[in-house]
Parts: sequence; structure tokens; C-alpha cells
Amino acid sequence: MKVSIRLIFTAIIFVAAVAAAHEQPIILKTSVLLNGNGRVLRDATIVIEGDKITSVGNSGAQGRVYDLRGLTVLPGWIDTHVHITYHFGPNGRAYDGNETKEQAALAAAGNAWATLQAGFTTVQSVGSPDDKDLRDMIASGAVPGPRILTAMEPLVGKEDGSQTPEEIRAFVRGQAVAGADVIKVFASKSIREGGTQTLSREQLEAACGEAKAHGLRTLVHAYGPAIRAAALAGCTQVEHGTFATNEDLRLLAERGTYIDPHAGLVIRNYLDNKAHYLGIGNYNEAGFAAMEKAMPLNFDLFRRAVATPNLEIVFGTDAVAGAHGRNAEEFLFRVQQGRQDPMAAMVSANSLAAEALGLKDSIGSIAPGLQADIIALDGNPLEDITAVRRVVFVMKGGNIYKNIAAAHTAAP
Repeated sequence: MKVSIRLIFTAIIFVAAVAAAHEQPIILKTSVLLNGNGRVLRDATIVIEGDKITSVGNSGAQGRVYDLRGLTVLPGWIDTHVHITYHFGPNGRAYDGNETKEQAALAAAGNAWATLQAGFTTVQSVGSPDDKDLRDMIASGAVPGPRILTAMEPLVGKEDGSQTPEEIRAFVRGQAVAGADVIKVFASKSIREGGTQTLSREQLEAACGEAKAHGLRTLVHAYGPAIRAAALAGCTQVEHGTFATNEDLRLLAERGTYIDPHAGLVIRNYLDNKAHYLGIGNYNEAGFAAMEKAMPLNFDLFRRAVATPNLEIVFGTDAVAGAHGRNAEEFLFRVQQGRQDPMAAMVSANSLAAEALGLKDSIGSIAPGLQADIIALDGNPLEDITAVRRVVFVMKGGNIYKNIAAAHTAAP
């Protein structure tokens, strides 16, 4: 089994290397193109040289042609909240104390591959120091997967409020030195424990202010009152947001704070995989009951968020063990239960997500000068949101990692 896995990954890397090795431009012919910024382009040709898009339009450029007409072409999706190394161990459980480092590394690489194959070319992983090695291996080209930004170790608030602002600032500095791309902050307990606030506004100001001083963004796990505190503290983005009032949502919009309200995938995944989690920490019967109660609350939150003027709703899934490669299911929850416009849903995982990550000048749109992160769907998500399940072409940084389109390589 170990040999076959090694051969599979060697083959994957070889295919990507061959795609990268060509010297001539890549030409993508499209009939329906969503550019990532809310526009639909018809019959456009995309020209790619190296890892960048060089032109979009009616080009007479010569090169290796891929015919994606009849499909819907759009930028690779961005998931702003995953836990890319979380997986079920050999014992079938979410946390396996007897698992070897080699087994864990293979599982994490498998998560990365599944996520990339599902059309996600960039993810933000927020909750494990183990992310760093995978991030760096993918960046070096040694392992195929989405571009990863990681929070390394999260700041966890204590319910007794014992952390001083200086202790919090020191923690943030330590994560910056360790190589974090973003700071993850738990300002509330888990929804399985009621989501009570664990960090005050003063403590959040220390965390988010110190992060900003180091050029880092902050993602704040927040429910109820912690949402308002995070906005007032100048934090970058609020995660989850269950129990938010309409006033809280308006405050987020006024302050320019992004929100990532997970509509359904994360809880659905936990419920579907209950046997793999039950009995671990707060994954008890009471915790699962709390999550079931939260599902309709999250749908209601999402609808209210969509109805809040100028509120920036970014795409994130909180993908944990069991959900990697299924990230796009969150689109269905957002559109079908959350009543989000399909184009807004696509933009939330393209240019808006890139903006939230501070990477709008390099990813999230199909435009000259940006990274050639491009996917194609069998179907149009603006007409049928289930088309997000049918990813038939994946390119990241000019390398093709998936091409099962009915019509593909053609002569120039």
C-alpha cells in the first residue's frame, strides 16, 4: 500500500512537472467565462505564459490549445477557512494517538490533493502548526495541492479572562516569528459549549492591534457579543457569527469587517461523521445536540447577512476531517438555504476572498498579470448551483492538475 501511494503521488507530480515544462504559451478557448469580479464574458480566449495570465479576449496567440467551450470557466476558488491537516486516523477516529508521523503526513497530502481536485486553488488553514510543512512543500512544488496560508497555532481565550494584553501581544509576536500568514483568535467557546465569550474587547484590541503591527490579518472565531467586540477592536474577519443581531451585522458592514458565516457544510459534516468524533472532548451527545440546534440558526444568520447592505461575506467552509474535497457543498447551502445570489456566491470565493486575504493583485480573478488559477465546470452555477460539484478542469499557477473535459487538447 505504501508503494502504491508513493507511485500515485510521483505520477501526479510528474504530470504537473510536464505541464510546467512546456515553453510555448497555453491557450484556453472558452464560451462562458466568469471573471471572478461579477462579470460574464462570452467567447473569450485566455493566454497563459508561465504561471501568469497574459491576455483575456480575442487573441491570435499561438500555443498549446485547450478547448473549454461548452463549459463554465472561472478563477480557482478560495476557501478562507479550512483545517487542511485534520483527518481520520487509521483507527477511523478524528484523533488517533497511535498514528505515525508518516501516516499523518500522507493523510494531509491527500487532503490537499482532494481539495485541489475540487477546484480550490488557494486555502487559508487556521488551527495547526502542522500546516506549515505542508504549506512549504506545496509552495516548493514537492507536493501537489492548493496554495496554503496558515495561522499556525491559534490564540485561545480563557473564560476567566486571565490573559493580559501583553501576554496576548507576546503570543502574536511569537506566531509572526514562527511564520504565520494570519492570526486565528478564539474569542468564544465552541458552539458545542454554548459559544460564550472568552476574550474582551481590550484583549481583542491587543491581539488584532499587534497582528496589524506585524502586517498580519486576524480571523476571529466569534459568537454573540464577541462579534461586536471583534468589530470594534479592528479585527479583520469574523468566523461563524451565530447569534449575531442585525445591529451586529450592520456594525461589521460599517467597520469593513469581513464575515464568514458557515451556512451548513461544517455542521452537516460533523453530523454525518458523528461516529468518528463522538466521545472526543466536547464532541459528546450534548455537543451534537447543540450543533443540530445551530443549523437553522445559521441559515437564518446567513439570510440576514445577505440582506445587510455593504456587508462583505467571504467564502469559507471550516473544512475538517471528512469535508476535504467537499468544500464546494457549502455553495449549495449558501444559495439554496441562505438565499445568496449565485454570482455573489462565486465572487465570494474569488475576488472578494482574495481581497480578504490581501491577495487581490495576484489571485481571485481572470485578468492579465494575475496567477493562472483557472477551473472549468460541467454546467453553469448561475443557472444550476449543483454544477460546482462537476469540476472537470483545474489549473493552478499555469500547471494543469485535472482535465477530464469532454473536449480538451486541440491543435492550434
